[in-house]
Amino acid sequence: MATYPILPPKTATLRRRPVRRKQTSLTLFPQAARHGNCESSNGASAPPPEPARSEKPATELVGIARLAASSPLTETKRGTEYFLLPVRSILNECHSERVPFRWTINPYRGCEFGCKYCYARYTHEYMEIDGTEFESKIYVKQNVGALTERDLSQEAIWGEHIAIGTATDPYQPAEREFGITRAILEKMAEREGLSVSITTKSNQIVRDIDLLRRISERSALTVHMTVTTLRRRLARMLEPRAPRPDLRLQAVRKLRDAGIGVGVNLMPVLPGLTDRETDLDTLFKAARDAGAQWIAANVVFLMPASWRSMLKFLDEKFPRLARQYRDWFKGYGDAPQSYRKEISERIERLRRKYGLGSRPKKPETSRSWRSPQLELRLGNFGDGGKLCQVQDHAVANVSPEGLLEYKTV
Repeated sequence: MATYPILPPKTATLRRRPVRRKQTSLTLFPQAARHGNCESSNGASAPPPEPARSEKPATELVGIARLAASSPLTETKRGTEYFLLPVRSILNECHSERVPFRWTINPYRGCEFGCKYCYARYTHEYMEIDGTEFESKIYVKQNVGALTERDLSQEAIWGEHIAIGTATDPYQPAEREFGITRAILEKMAEREGLSVSITTKSNQIVRDIDLLRRISERSALTVHMTVTTLRRRLARMLEPRAPRPDLRLQAVRKLRDAGIGVGVNLMPVLPGLTDRETDLDTLFKAARDAGAQWIAANVVFLMPASWRSMLKFLDEKFPRLARQYRDWFKGYGDAPQSYRKEISERIERLRRKYGLGSRPKKPETSRSWRSPQLELRLGNFGDGGKLCQVQDHAVANVSPEGLLEYKTV
């Protein structure tokens, strides 16, 4: 799935919510990949109007739609257009109560993998672009290194989880050319005490094992490799430009061998396509053998934009199944509760059979967030002074005479 200058005055995209439910965990729960991505619809500044790609003239657009309309086309390749998108922030604050994390990072808008069921297609509609162009118009966020450094310096993220790749794959083909995800990870590797997860369908993630090791040594890091089916032909139809399932599992093995915490996202389970018990059993065994530590699973949830894409695919390839989907989903939402309960029980039996968890374990030790630019203005304490931790995010200098000076960091 794809995922940055020094601190200026606080921006609107990094404001704290006045009231929020207490976070119960810093790990990525199964429902996270199903319910929303928290990609802001208006978290960017708007330049002077230029000719728009929307049906509306740029002068009638606002926020991210206006910005996207004036983003320059930088390259066309594989039938895909790549646009350079200036943004004010890399971190998106998540206001949804359905997900267990507060911050997300999506290095790109749009995803070239073109998965038929992808719920995030609706995010292109924020830019006044049809969801069917989600895989053919990719917006590459700019100035990511400087913005990440600034965003990670905000007090608002201390102790909070950051989920990378909730809406678009951070390792989609564009990453080979633009390196946006790697630029973000390089800044994270300079930090200590972060809580980070990465969700992807790509074996390209092994390119960054060096950075992932550095991050995991100083912060809590988990990788979530999405594998919906091991049937290659079906995977190619459902996820046209994503790497083969066996390549993804090979990446799981390489990540585990490197000491990275990694599991498999069986998301989504597709009724009538990927839900047969024999197929699921084969997938669970392969994931276990590859070193996966958990498997998270959920039945497909169809937003209107993804419903249109999925139904068109079913009408062309599986017309009988299309009738069942029309009856079950009614153009939006969940499969029937009875079906979801059946799949949940099936998944849990397979977890027990293969000794796999349902989500990452919480880190055994917690680390306090610390800035890489930690500085302390020392008083005139003479020789023998020392630094010590006084409280969360505070350090102190203690002189031989017992004098104390501390500052928050």
